[in-house]
Amino acid sequence: MCGRFERHTPLSAFAEWLGIAPPDAVVPACYNIPPGTAVPVAVAGEDGPRLTMANWGFRPDDVDDPGAPRPINARAEKVASSRYFARAFREARCLVPADGWYEWRAGPGGVRQPWHLDVGAPLMFAAVHVPGGDAGGALPGMAIITEPARGAARRIHPRMPVILDPSCWRAWLDPALNARERIRAAVRPVPGEQLRLWPVSTRVNSPRNDAPGLIERDPSAGDG
Repeated sequence: MCGRFERHTPLSAFAEWLGIAPPDAVVPACYNIPPGTAVPVAVAGEDGPRLTMANWGFRPDDVDDPGAPRPINARAEKVASSRYFARAFREARCLVPADGWYEWRAGPGGVRQPWHLDVGAPLMFAAVHVPGGDAGGALPGMAIITEPARGAARRIHPRMPVILDPSCWRAWLDPALNARERIRAAVRPVPGEQLRLWPVSTRVNSPRNDAPGLIERDPSAGDG
């Protein structure tokens, strides 16, 4: 799964790579982003891709129950057919700018050790957002798509976020692609060989902590 991530690369850099205008407002870096947070996302606009904000947690706009689930992840194997996500997969795919994410693995004595994972460069998670806005009238919700873990990530958790190769970022956002087979034929994830990981301080356990040191290797934790 993906339940915590971080972004420290300026959004202006992601905008440049997408070939779009930079955001109007500066969104500061955050080294510890939990679910429920408003985060920058790239979406398809009327005149091409644009950067906007979305809330990490997804509830379809046709669900009126305020107590309905707000999943933070959507499984790649089911996102195109799920009652919750199918429309968003067809009509409202988005990209989540990031630099890495965290996973936890039980260590000696049952202590959960956090790990930082990345691909050695800024990245984009494949995601879906609520078309047109959330049912509650707030920021639209979004969910990060996950897949079975690949490469080094398999050491830590059975699943990982779908990280799209930069060459297909714009294709993922293309509203003209709305059939499952065409979408999946047009995009591909980064190679599993690019994945890197290392143990980090348990300070990341608390979302209140937000500092560059959270992504640094914790030498006292070993390499698992």
